[in-house]
Amino acid sequence: MSATTTLAGRLLTRTRTGGPQDDRGPELLEHVLGWTLVVLLAVLVTRAGLM
Repeated sequence: MSATTTLAGRLLTRTRTGGPQDDRGPELLEHVLGWTLVVLLAVLVTRAGLM
């Protein structure tokens, strides 16, 4: 019985490896900064007369 208890304990307290689930980050901030960059680039292209 102790082997089963030990195995269950290991499965429940696994060490996180920093995979995709841990790397969610501030998604809203990334979207806002991304769209700001797109708008800024569009303004610069329009001002430079390239479009």
